[in-house]
Order: sequence, then structure tokens, then C-alpha cells
Amino acid sequence: MAERRSGALAAVVLGGLLLSGLGVLAGCTGAAPNAAPSASPAADAGELVTIDDGRQLFLSCRGTGKPTVLLISGTGGAADEWMVAGDPADPSAPPTPSARSVFDTVAMTTRVCAYDRPGTTLLDGAMSPSTEVAQPTTALTGVADLQRLLDASGEEGSLVLVGASWGGEIAQLFARTPPQSVAGLVLVDSASEYLHDTLSPAQWDGWMSVIAAAATPGAESPDYEGSLAQLADAAAVPALPTTVLTSDQPWDLQVTPGASTWPAWLAAQGELAAAWHATHVADTRSGHGIHVQQPELVAAAVIAIVDQVRAQE
Repeated sequence: MAERRSGALAAVVLGGLLLSGLGVLAGCTGAAPNAAPSASPAADAGELVTIDDGRQLFLSCRGTGKPTVLLISGTGGAADEWMVAGDPADPSAPPTPSARSVFDTVAMTTRVCAYDRPGTTLLDGAMSPSTEVAQPTTALTGVADLQRLLDASGEEGSLVLVGASWGGEIAQLFARTPPQSVAGLVLVDSASEYLHDTLSPAQWDGWMSVIAAAATPGAESPDYEGSLAQLADAAAVPALPTTVLTSDQPWDLQVTPGASTWPAWLAAQGELAAAWHATHVADTRSGHGIHVQQPELVAAAVIAIVDQVRAQE
């Protein structure tokens, strides 16, 4: 995701518009029918978890049952972006805390967790309390931090990863990094290595320049070029129940001047779905921020994968 959330303004992409949002913490525990009690005491309201190198990462979990769903935000996005929903009647309205959110809806079916990567920004504009690290950061760094967080928090067992944009690239690499703990995958308008092929060389270079120019001290900045080699060296794509959700309302990677990057984005989404043998949902009635603009659609896709995983166990 090329856009940044910085300063006093925090934003998510809704139908190609940058809209200010509100910060929110996870609340009380939800109940899952026919589900086993959670094996972890992670706080429902969220907590800072100290990982093995002494840093802290913010984690919020709710609900009970297996598999655990883990939500991974796009560039600069904190856990709270999964806890809000846009107004279907007014796409220009800021997203607000809502029982319609992906986090709240999935928590009624199984355990769900979301976390803040270093350098991310809450929807109220405040920086995440997660310990800052040197930037830019690669997908493999994201994988390593996520594994450290899971180990330190006691969140064990099989996972369904749900990754949006840059978070989707981290989810893909995590699923391809042994030992496997991933049982299912939902990719929400995810970035991927296929963009390097579908964008023209000028567009790719322009996008990298946009990301570099947007970098601010302490804020998350993805190293897409460095991550390409990591994905190339990763294990083969595993056979997992996978769904790819693709935006269908045009938006752009902010590479100007020149032709729109929208056709290349769609082509990369098609290649991504084919590589993972995924169910490809392209009728989403949404721009890039599908999980905020159409949270019911994303939650339904996640729960369908959860059901598939449970049926296989």
C-alpha cells in the first residue's frame, strides 16, 4: 500500500479516497459456538507483548476456538483498522468502531488476533506503542516478528492468516516459511511479487520512488525490492484453502505522470490467485480498503476458510 498514515491524520483507503479514521481498542470476549476454550490468556483489550529480543509488540485478541485468525494490516496500519467499518450509505464518511467490523464478526466464530507492527499508526493519528525499529523493513522481517510475537504470547496452534496489501505479502511469506503453522489464507487486495512483472519498469521505479519519498522517521516503510529476493528463495507455495479478494473500484499507486497502475494491479491479482490455486473474488464493490469498506464480505470469506480448516481436522 503506497499511502501513509502520519502526523495528526490517520487514514485508510476507501474507494480510492483517503479518509480520516478513529482509533479503537478491542473490547470484551465473544463466544464461539461449539468451540474449545482459548489456550492463551492474551488480553481482550490488547497488551504489549515482550518478544525475545526485548522489544514489545501490541497484540489484541478476542473470542475462542480454533483455528486462530490472525489479521495483518497494510503499510502503516495498526490493529485498529480491522475494528472499524465504513458507512455503506456514505463512502466519504470516516470509518467508525462497529460490530460489522472484520474483528468483531470473526470473534463470534473463533479466536481472532490483530497486532501492530513497528512504526504503524493508530486511526486517531497516534503512533503505535510497538517498539520502533530501523526502516525500511522487509517481508521477512515481518515474518520473523510475527513468529516471535506468537511464541511470546502463547498463541499456539493452526492459523488462518488474513493479510491486506503489504500485510498480504507478509502473510504469503509466513505461509511459505517452515515449520508450517498456517492452515488457511485470505489475501485482501494483497501486494505480491507479481507486481514487479505486471507494472512497467517505469511504473515500478516510480512506485519505489513514491515509497522512498513518503518515508518519515520511525514510520513503517516497506522494502518491496528487498522482499522480492526473499519470496524467490522461499519454499514452494503450500496447498492451503485460500481466497483472494480484489478491489473492483479503480485506484492508483500514486505513480505520476503516466498510465494508470490499475490494469497492472488487476493482472497481478490474477497471477496471485492462480499461484495459490485460490478462490478469486473480484466482485467486491470496493477500492483498496476492502476490509473497511466491505467488512461483511471479508469476514464471510474468513469464516468460510475457518470452516474448511475445521472440516479437514
